[in-house]
Amino acid sequence: MFTDTHCHIHESSYEDSEGAYTRALAAGVGRMLVVGTNDQSSEEAVAFARSHEQAWASLGLHPHDAKTGPDAVSFLDTILRESTDRIVAIGEIGLDYFYDNSPREMQIDLLHAQIELAQSYNLPVIFHVREAFADFWPIFDQYKGLRGVLHSFTDNVSNMEQALSRDLLIGINGIATFAKDRQEVYRVIPSTNMLLETDAPYLTPTPHRGKVNEPAFTTYVAQHIANLQSINLQELSRVTERNATHLFSI
Repeated sequence: MFTDTHCHIHESSYEDSEGAYTRALAAGVGRMLVVGTNDQSSEEAVAFARSHEQAWASLGLHPHDAKTGPDAVSFLDTILRESTDRIVAIGEIGLDYFYDNSPREMQIDLLHAQIELAQSYNLPVIFHVREAFADFWPIFDQYKGLRGVLHSFTDNVSNMEQALSRDLLIGINGIATFAKDRQEVYRVIPSTNMLLETDAPYLTPTPHRGKVNEPAFTTYVAQHIANLQSINLQELSRVTERNATHLFSI
């Protein structure tokens, strides 16, 4: 069995949520974490998780939406205060200096606010960090006991090692199947610090490039990593399932 630890099939814009959920279970992807990126998709994530036995939810405000500010964080807090049932993480949150859709100062302020929210509820964090590690590491290091995963990791070995030194997990998705210039990075990520994900509907893995991504395709990511690292697929499943269970308490 595998867990898709990061997907967005719960969002109203995803055309076949029910079909994607059913196909995932049939493909051996027995658990799914649906991840919020703004107030609306966070609400949708909770609703989806509550109506699907093998789905859990994460709430968060993506750095692209940092302009929404403190009111949106208060909204997430309200959801958590009403019930933490099926909510297992805060995310995806972080810093994105590749697009800079929100001012960097606002991204940093929002990141702090959401880390503090996560710690107040003792929840792990799903981090989105793109071309911003120089600012991210000093922020991360301000918080004791912070647990989480670097979602959709595409950076270098140096930042991978920085993550490992902080006991962070590393999320690997379909990018690993087609990013030829990153194969050496994926080859050396320890399975003990690895989570599998799809980021569906985005980042569809080979051999389904051009199609809408879905959790069932987690199996292609797993097979690629198993081949790349010369790991038995069943062993990769055992280790990554343990990692997902431990981080998200599912």
